[in-house]
Amino acid sequence: MLEQGTISIHTDNIFPIIKKSLYSDHQIFLRELVSNAVDAIQKLKMVSRAGDYAGEIGEPEIELAIDKDNKTLSISDNGIGMTADEVKKYINQVAFSSAEEFIHKYEGKSDQPIIGHFGLGFYSSFMVAQKVEIDTLSYQEGAQAVHWSCDGSPAFTLEDSPRTTRGTTITLSLQGEEEEFLEDARIKNLVKTYCDFLPVPIKLQGEVLNKQKAPWRESPSNLSQEDYLEFYRYLYPFQEEPLLWVHLNTDYPFIINGIMYFPKMRPDVDVTKGQIKLFCNQVFVSDNCEEIIPQFLMPMRGVIDSSDIPLNVSRSALQGDRTVKRIGDYIAKKVGDRLKELFRDNREQYISAWKDLGTFVKFGVLNDDKFKKQIEDIIVFRTTAKLTEKVAAAETPVVEVQSSDGDAWQDVTPSPSAENSTPSAPYTTLKEYLERNKERNENRVFYSTDETTQSTYIELHKNQGLEVLFMDSFIDTHFINFLEREYQDVKFTRVDSDLDNTLLEQDKDKEIVDPNTNKTRSETIKELFEKSLNKPKLNIRTEALKSDDPQGTPPAIVLLPEILRRMREMNAMMQQGTAEFPEDHILLVNTAHPLIQNLANLNQGSIIQGDGQSSTDQLVNLICQHVYDLALMSQKGFDAEGMKSFVERSNEVLTKLTEQASK
Repeated sequence: MLEQGTISIHTDNIFPIIKKSLYSDHQIFLRELVSNAVDAIQKLKMVSRAGDYAGEIGEPEIELAIDKDNKTLSISDNGIGMTADEVKKYINQVAFSSAEEFIHKYEGKSDQPIIGHFGLGFYSSFMVAQKVEIDTLSYQEGAQAVHWSCDGSPAFTLEDSPRTTRGTTITLSLQGEEEEFLEDARIKNLVKTYCDFLPVPIKLQGEVLNKQKAPWRESPSNLSQEDYLEFYRYLYPFQEEPLLWVHLNTDYPFIINGIMYFPKMRPDVDVTKGQIKLFCNQVFVSDNCEEIIPQFLMPMRGVIDSSDIPLNVSRSALQGDRTVKRIGDYIAKKVGDRLKELFRDNREQYISAWKDLGTFVKFGVLNDDKFKKQIEDIIVFRTTAKLTEKVAAAETPVVEVQSSDGDAWQDVTPSPSAENSTPSAPYTTLKEYLERNKERNENRVFYSTDETTQSTYIELHKNQGLEVLFMDSFIDTHFINFLEREYQDVKFTRVDSDLDNTLLEQDKDKEIVDPNTNKTRSETIKELFEKSLNKPKLNIRTEALKSDDPQGTPPAIVLLPEILRRMREMNAMMQQGTAEFPEDHILLVNTAHPLIQNLANLNQGSIIQGDGQSSTDQLVNLICQHVYDLALMSQKGFDAEGMKSFVERSNEVLTKLTEQASK
């Protein structure tokens, strides 16, 4: 070893770093100085409670003063003050914070936390000031007031001060480019942004600027529903009322308080950007909680306050470590607990909220295994079944809070009458669906991804008593794959992929064979469509759809085989494109429909007329094409050229029909 020693740090080098690089935003100097003033007041309370100060504390307050003539901004408090030795210790030694030392000495003597931590907050004042002065008088009996002054260089002066009142005043002589902080409106805005919920009145020219009361620090039993709603309106004005909220309050395994709301979703809301406000000991830190909040809970709003969240020295960003992940897991668990409580106790309100938050819950299930295990049994889907069950009506959001006595949840919302029996919304869990349908279609799920375009198929299933689930949110394409992995013995079938035997007449063997052609009517109809459409990749099937009213069923429908459709959708997703409609699909012709039967009779009449294509042949071909077009329209829209051809063929069909009718 050649040499061993201590690295030296020179204030000549550290000051430019503090002034220009340490903090990401100059305006936070006011947050830091006001926070220090609040700490000074809290320290005085702690000393008084410990019996080390017998004097009058008085009404705590922080006074801001602007002097435009002298271009100064001052921050005054009536807190604990400092002696000359304390100024030397805590001000002259950069990054020497008195907070930790003080907390250890007076632990348990205050119901409010000490904010300071890094010991650098005071020096943020040099980002905006060319000169900083301190006038302070300690609470200690016989203390001499002192005046400290520094122009932003390592040099300072310390001398006696004529001050006669306990507390501290910091006066900033602002730099020329920072004179915006001499405007009342600017200061008021900064106090509202950063210091609104600090527990000490902050005044400017006698006007109190801050709310002081932080609802998330209150006992839930002291807050009414209107208190929660009023706080939400204050945080997010001009928004619809929230769906529900959770009041977080725990001190183990970390300290965290907060109120989190599920808002009503609107099309103009960017759900990828969090809107939860992060506080540390009631001081606003950031609008960005993305590192803390699991991604699937980004739509939530509200406040999280924790002194255990590891911030960097400027409090502008989070330090990545395991604590952040654990807090995120904790929040996800509490949200899951809240949803389970609501599902169990007030299913009607749960379903009402699900319409807005269901997509994000599913996203959480896909990406968070712990959350999946927690709420997988309460995922609901809209259904065609007509369900009624006894549920408790809820006209207002329900409040659930975590009690300080443990992990149990307490409901602080007045309970509606349990005797109130109301029809529930048509939503069901997958397990309930499977149980309801196990006798008729065990381990089979019929689902729809688009109620409008698949309405024909849905009606076919409903008419035969088959229940259909709606999986029609954008995330459900992926969610169906997840369900198939979770329920490996269950077959999921989209309503337009194939038809269950329940929907078909099963008496094909009884069809009469035409002695002239040696073919059944179904075989003849199939050949007729094959010839008229002339699409080699089109698979034409003839089936009689079961119905008490054949005219009410479609003459033909297009089916897309499940596996083939999914492969195309996956391929399109990988190529970031749109899945094209496959040429090799199925056209199922409904032989029970009067139109198809009339078409077969019309075609049989045209055969007798000999070779060549008669006007009747042309009409038959046009009707076949028209039936196919109509079936196709329920699966995909036509492009401009396709729509033009469809209209032309439709007009031609009508023309020929009117010609025949007029003969």
